[in-house]
Amino acid sequence: RRKLRTDVAAAFPNLSAEQLTEFIPNKEELNVIKIYSHKGEAVTVYMNNRNPILFEIEKALYPTVYTLWVYPDLLPAFSTWHPVLQKLAGGADLMLPGVVVPSSGLPQVERGTLCAVTLLGNRAPVAVAVAVMSTAEMLAAGMKGRGFAVLHTYMDHLWEYGDKTYPPTLAPLVTDSAEKESAEDEEEVEGKESVVGVSADPLQHVDVGDLSLQERDGCAIPMGKEELDENRAAETAEDANTEVPQEVEDSRTPQEQMDALFNQCFFHALKCKVKKSDLPLLTSTFLRSHMFSCCPAGQQLDIKKSSYKKFSKFLQCMQHQKILQVKELNKGVESIVEVDWRHPDIKAFAVPEGFSSASAGQDSKSEDREQAYHAPEIIPLYGVSTKMIPLFQESGHRKGSILSSNEVRNIIINYVKANELVDETNKNFVKVNAILCDCLLDKSEQDEISNLKWDDLLSRCLQRLQPLHQVTFFGQEPIVRKGNVEPIDITVAQRSSNKKVTIIKNLELYGLDPQCIANTLQQKVQASATITPVPGAKDRVQVQIQGNQIHHLAKMLLEEYQLPRKYIQGLEKAPKLGRKK
Repeated sequence: RRKLRTDVAAAFPNLSAEQLTEFIPNKEELNVIKIYSHKGEAVTVYMNNRNPILFEIEKALYPTVYTLWVYPDLLPAFSTWHPVLQKLAGGADLMLPGVVVPSSGLPQVERGTLCAVTLLGNRAPVAVAVAVMSTAEMLAAGMKGRGFAVLHTYMDHLWEYGDKTYPPTLAPLVTDSAEKESAEDEEEVEGKESVVGVSADPLQHVDVGDLSLQERDGCAIPMGKEELDENRAAETAEDANTEVPQEVEDSRTPQEQMDALFNQCFFHALKCKVKKSDLPLLTSTFLRSHMFSCCPAGQQLDIKKSSYKKFSKFLQCMQHQKILQVKELNKGVESIVEVDWRHPDIKAFAVPEGFSSASAGQDSKSEDREQAYHAPEIIPLYGVSTKMIPLFQESGHRKGSILSSNEVRNIIINYVKANELVDETNKNFVKVNAILCDCLLDKSEQDEISNLKWDDLLSRCLQRLQPLHQVTFFGQEPIVRKGNVEPIDITVAQRSSNKKVTIIKNLELYGLDPQCIANTLQQKVQASATITPVPGAKDRVQVQIQGNQIHHLAKMLLEEYQLPRKYIQGLEKAPKLGRKK
């Protein structure tokens, strides 16, 4: 600990003696762990209060974002725009066109200097990087090219080792804000004059061609354009406002246009479709029931054609801008739990012309939902249990390894062939050796069975592995869950006065919003529907509707939502229809 404190003092001379003692405490627990990067480099991480505070690569110490949030002035800081963070967290380096140049000038650094990266308007660093050129070289290059090699960012795997807190909001220094205001005043005086070279106004760097990292930053372009339009809204006449987007549309790539369409539908849905009473709202329901209905005629939302590729990443970008908050209320199922309707971006959004009234939009919402819903892809998987380790360790697998049924089958076949266990007299049988005996046979069978059929061998193996399943929702990353997949459970219960009610459980596991299902059923069958907590299950709800409504429910789930019948349990309890005479 004393050596570490000495190394930290040498690496970061800006820390005072009190700060150093606070940073590396004498009595508090300090843990050291070793991890490996994607490149295979060994990284030593120092943990304090369950948060990584330092990491060491090749005997060089670097602070984490958790440390920089406590000591924001520890390193020279360079600012960038909010949308750029998504690319940095994805592994990209920071390119100079994405660096905001304040009127006071950039911090003076040399090549190889350790720097912090902040977001415009917040002094809390979100990345740790090494300058690949000096400040003079950056300016001489016209702020073009690669500026910083990023080592660690907010939202990366190292950040996930900690408590996953968000960056604090640290106001910029007074001089910075004053200089920014004066720069904006200068811009108003200059009007529409073209500026050559490095601009003093950070907002003038938001350019479709320039705001990029190692590739064209699809995330940054639409967001940067919106910020630019907001800041210049007071200065630009209405006719000019209609001309600027027209020019951008003509020059943008299909990916940039899809990003802009997602932003438009997102803000349109929050402003006109979603109410506070709808929260918490499943993210999948928000996409298909609200955003799809806000898409202009002749256009179609397709997350795969955007720069985000996954809807969850798009929502992460919006959450980072503090427009909304997303939480995983059920395992693997995310919901929007909070929306800041006072956010400037929502307030400034103008509903595009040509959209029908809100009532007409509500009428078509059900249709849009039915057409847009995509049933999740469910794949059964298997985990290697303790008892099965001897059978799988030859193929390089260990306890907890996740395999598909085909992988299990191939491993078993290779094991049998490698150990020459195929019965020579009848190749449909496999001889049981000591490992197969211990792994696959019960104690009562071990003295009686010496051969197994291939099918019996494989089925016994699958039965003794830990059951898992992978669920992939449309536009989201696959989720692996323990156990076999739970079907949508439909039961009919008897209530007082011989009344029957239909109860539907596990809708959330398939990306279906229970409240949405209840509302749709209520309209179709004209019966009362309610949402109640599932007894004995935390954060799970069930739909309860009067009468035996299994016929209507089956038609909705099988035909409208296209769910496979094998994932629905209880359809056989539908009332028998009497014959017409």
